[in-house]
Amino acid sequence: MTEATKFWVIHRIVLAAIGISILVCCAIFLRWDWLPDYYSIILKGLWLTLWLLVASVAIGFALALPVGLVQVTGPKPLAVLARGFCNIIRGTPLLLQLWLLYYGLGSLFSTMPEIRGSAMWPYLRQAWPYALLCLTMSFVAYEAEVMRGAFLGVPKGELEAARAFGFSEWQVFRKVWLPRAIQRALPTLGGEVVLQLKATPLVATITVIDVYGAFSKVRQDTFLTYEPLLLLALVYMLFAGLLVLFFRYLENRVPSKQA
Repeated sequence: MTEATKFWVIHRIVLAAIGISILVCCAIFLRWDWLPDYYSIILKGLWLTLWLLVASVAIGFALALPVGLVQVTGPKPLAVLARGFCNIIRGTPLLLQLWLLYYGLGSLFSTMPEIRGSAMWPYLRQAWPYALLCLTMSFVAYEAEVMRGAFLGVPKGELEAARAFGFSEWQVFRKVWLPRAIQRALPTLGGEVVLQLKATPLVATITVIDVYGAFSKVRQDTFLTYEPLLLLALVYMLFAGLLVLFFRYLENRVPSKQA
């Protein structure tokens, strides 16, 4: 074992010991008697946070592919629209977009009899559809730019080689261009998903009780500050760590050698 390896091993052991010591001190010296009373609402908040994350990422990535591709291939009017959408969403705060959708669009819907009388009104009167829409649009805008760069980064020689083998344009896209672009974008995609997780607490500002909203209720009811916030930080760190491990697993499964 080299000196550098020994240093990093000792460094990690020390950090782990410090982390465990902090957890033990928190468990012993802080109040946790409130947990049984708020167990159910915290679990519901966890479920809602995970649901918003998975749904917004899945829908957002499916939409980001065509939005990123059209900026590369055209036609030009659609490329301009896609670029404008990405610039507007990325250029304005997510909280502002959320409030505009919920307090703006939601309030407008409530004044329209044709909307209030429709089958969609039971959903449109709730806050979670606006939260899902806002998070999805944000993910589309950021990931579309990532995919645009990934599509441009695929060597043209690979695409020309596929055409030389007799592949149709659809086969070139499906078997060569798209897989190579996703391979290039995968590390960035992992980071974007973690950022998406850390953006979900904003939905609590429009009455959606996610995990952040659940712990905020604990603070308001019990007048405790450190205990719920420290546990909330631990929850987000755990989720983020699992996401990082998952995407590292995917990166290791995807061959890095150039085709």
